[in-house]
Amino acid sequence: MDNTRMIRTVLATVGLLATASASAQDSADAARDPKKTEVWTPVPAVVATPPGKAPSDAIVLFDGKDVSAWESEQGGRVPWKVAGGVMTVVPGSKGIRTRQRFCDVQLHVEWRTPAETKGFDGQNRGNSGIFLQERYELQVLDSYNNPTYANGQAGSIYKQAMPRVNASRAPGQWQAYDILWKAPRFSAGGGLISPARITVLHNGVLVQDDTVLAGKTEYIGAPSYSPHACAPLYLQEHDSRVSYRNIWVREL
Repeated sequence: MDNTRMIRTVLATVGLLATASASAQDSADAARDPKKTEVWTPVPAVVATPPGKAPSDAIVLFDGKDVSAWESEQGGRVPWKVAGGVMTVVPGSKGIRTRQRFCDVQLHVEWRTPAETKGFDGQNRGNSGIFLQERYELQVLDSYNNPTYANGQAGSIYKQAMPRVNASRAPGQWQAYDILWKAPRFSAGGGLISPARITVLHNGVLVQDDTVLAGKTEYIGAPSYSPHACAPLYLQEHDSRVSYRNIWVREL
């Protein structure tokens, strides 16, 4: 190779190395640029959260007076007592359900079991339940110094998943559930695509952490799934004067 060709080859190699070095520097500079990881759109909607009230985008299901969002499980008017900002189960009546149907939701419910416990224990003490999509029960029970089977106490997914801890307050005190519900998905042919999942805070304490449900609630036998669409929320009447207030829901 003559000197001229050698010089040209060396210069070309140097040029390629310089270009590669500049490209690497540009990549390094880009990696250090915070704007490269900033996302500006879409802008999240604003939701007002006034203290002690439902979020501004929530559907208020019970505000202490209006029960128009509810009906008896058999249809018709709500058979429970409404007084003093509280809705109380009338033993021997029927459960109630929302007129509106829901799938994925964030749900807030405040509830209170009777202060008088004499003569009642286990599942007979302050028993009710919150059913997501009318099928899947989050247990309501007076579980304060009241032994019963763990997957049937307050905060349990009834007969499926016991709560991580017992966060119950004494009977007669108001308690709260904050629930994140992910509805099950079914194929067009009725097969299960994904099971239901639930996260629950009981009085601000995590008791169900993205729990996967094996199917609808059963008193006897193993749970299983049958295909269904969005469905009402349901509050159970179970022969106890359990009270409810401040119920709201956000569709997710």
